Amino acid sequence: MSGDPTLERIAHNNGLALLAAGSWTAGFAPVLEQIVADAEKLTGSRSDISIDVSRVSKLDTFGAWLIERLRRSLTRGGVEPNIAGLSANYSSLVDEVRRVKAAPAIDSTTVTITGMLDQIGRAVVGVGATMVGLIDMLGAVLAASGRVLIHPRTFRLTSTVHHLEQVCWRAVPIVVLITFLIGCIISQQGIFHFRKFGADIFVVDMLGVLVLREIGVLLVAIMVAGRSGSAYTAELGSMKMREEIDALRTMGFDPIEVLILPRMLALVIALPILAFLGAIAALYGGGLVAWLYGGVDPEAFLLRLRDAISIDHFTVGIIKAPVMAAVIGIVACVEGLAVQGSAESLGQHTTSSVVKGIFFVIVMDGVFAIFFASIGM
Repeated sequence: MSGDPTLERIAHNNGLALLAAGSWTAGFAPVLEQIVADAEKLTGSRSDISIDVSRVSKLDTFGAWLIERLRRSLTRGGVEPNIAGLSANYSSLVDEVRRVKAAPAIDSTTVTITGMLDQIGRAVVGVGATMVGLIDMLGAVLAASGRVLIHPRTFRLTSTVHHLEQVCWRAVPIVVLITFLIGCIISQQGIFHFRKFGADIFVVDMLGVLVLREIGVLLVAIMVAGRSGSAYTAELGSMKMREEIDALRTMGFDPIEVLILPRMLALVIALPILAFLGAIAALYGGGLVAWLYGGVDPEAFLLRLRDAISIDHFTVGIIKAPVMAAVIGIVACVEGLAVQGSAESLGQHTTSSVVKGIFFVIVMDGVFAIFFASIGM
């Protein structure tokens, strides 16, 4: 028999027989869901229930799961309904579905002190595991760098140049554009407020110090974390899923030296360059807005900028850049190597890489601000 699925109920003595017929496939999902939902409501004193599937013409995983769901819902007092008439073609499918354990019900409405402490403890352990992973990766990268210095022929120059092109050269347009717009916004807002006090020219001081010391390198680092950090995590995660990293170890290569060290070196070289270009673009954008919106002549802007900033402001920004690049690279590589064998895991760790990278960049910026203030820079 073929056609629409049915589930006929036949009562005999104190028992009940459910006769399934037709096509129990995903194509009839709405009908089957309703049929099974109605059958699951069967209650009473009938404990002898059998499910006859001898007339089922087609059965797929969806239909087999519905039959298994019906069997579980009709189980009373440890007595399970009997599935009869199962053909040899479908018996393995039903047996496989039966091995799937039902997920335990989670009571999300109950909040207890113990549960809250458990969540806090797990969060603290997670933070500790993250820090240990970052320190472990830093040590592995330093060890690989030492081996490369001892044996320079093992250094992968081609891979480094490739990643430098991806991280630095291809990122120049978006970095310059964003920093240019940020410089325009800072200049416009500064002039708007300083004009109330007749101090339009002081916007140059604010723009120069902010861009060279803080905003320029911080903004570029955040963009690199979102752009290159996520790319590193996705690339390494894909290799992990396809077991390419295990294949490298089998062939006698060190994945840290082959995959991670060139990426780290490219990032450390690229971020200071991008920070410099971003600072120039931000200053240019700020000067353009100061000229067109605030009436500050370019010559007066440059003279004031020369008096407002010093080489220390530029040095502070450039010193921050490679350290932030190393932090971004370490976080991205740790998350990439933590990917498991599923696309969901890849997405989760890529998101985590960006979030953690930006977080640590901001933390490092605060640490540097305190340090340079303490030494008078």
